[in-house]
Amino acid sequence: MKRSQFSQIIKDLEKKMVFIVGPRQVGKTWLAKEVGKNFEKTVYLNFDSVEDRKILKEKTWPRDTELLILDELHKMKGWKNYLKGVYDTKDKSLKILVTGSARLNTFRQSGDSLSGRFFLHRLLPFSLTELKTEESYSNIDRLIERGGFPEPFLASNAKEAQRWRNQYIDGLIRTDILDFKTVHDLRAIQMVLELLRRKVGSPISYTSIAEDVQISPVTVKRYIDIFEELFIVFKVAPYSRNIARSILKEPKIYFFDNGLVVGDDGSLFENFVAVSLFKHVIGMTDYTGEKHELKYMRTKEGKEVDFALIKNDKVEKLIEVKKSDNDLDRNLKYFSNKFNLPGIQLVKELKRAKSIGKVDIVLAENYLKELFL
Repeated sequence: MKRSQFSQIIKDLEKKMVFIVGPRQVGKTWLAKEVGKNFEKTVYLNFDSVEDRKILKEKTWPRDTELLILDELHKMKGWKNYLKGVYDTKDKSLKILVTGSARLNTFRQSGDSLSGRFFLHRLLPFSLTELKTEESYSNIDRLIERGGFPEPFLASNAKEAQRWRNQYIDGLIRTDILDFKTVHDLRAIQMVLELLRRKVGSPISYTSIAEDVQISPVTVKRYIDIFEELFIVFKVAPYSRNIARSILKEPKIYFFDNGLVVGDDGSLFENFVAVSLFKHVIGMTDYTGEKHELKYMRTKEGKEVDFALIKNDKVEKLIEVKKSDNDLDRNLKYFSNKFNLPGIQLVKELKRAKSIGKVDIVLAENYLKELFL
């Protein structure tokens, strides 16, 4: 199954190094090796391998290598300077592809000597857009239930998918988080994660969670930042620019793995749409050079629209998510009329599409299949 960034990665390798980052077990290594099949002489080296580590330190891969894939390189002490040295002194014909954890994504946000030497590709779970040519897998219900991570999504049955998820959660807590940051209270960070799983789609109060877990709001925020850096969750902040009264600061939290959400069908569907839209804005940002963001709208009086697609700091489209409501949402109508903005109401189970003013009420599956990624 071909991932949507495949062709762009091939093109980018002709110009610079390529970094592939994304959630744990989302398929980064698999994609890198698939890219490697397009070159006659590809060498894959994983820093976790004792044999590969020796080759990396001594730089003794074959001289005629066309594509060098470096996996888990961020675990090497001084890896950034090492990679800079390799890139700056390599033969022009050598292409370099680097995959790894959130550390790659975190370091590039702070600026570094590697700046200007690589293209970043953020690999996220499968979406309807990515699967629309795969008839046997282009199934919105399967994606909502199992999430878009390759192994549970492609598992032969739901039981196998759940077994994967149980191990995945344990690995996130005991391996990724503890390896990534110093966390002194494992119980507390587990409790914060469990609370977030039950609060999908609602503005998050750090103070409220802190009271439940009996830690400080600052610690809660730190834990959520860790979850975000590790691609476990992502935040959708409120949009306030030029929108009177839209000053609520609390973000909403969504999970990259839809299977981690604990809630009713509406919560699961909203999270799935959030992941799809977030993947869309990331793709638009990474591959068009324009600034795209995903926000939500809310006034002090509590009027709220689930999502807003933002382009260059301006609202491009309002989006409301409904499982089966065919009537125009009153808050979506309010924002659309008051601020003269186009809107879409995405309905999972829709009898008939229609337009009311500047708002289109459409079948969610059809709309989501036409997003960028």
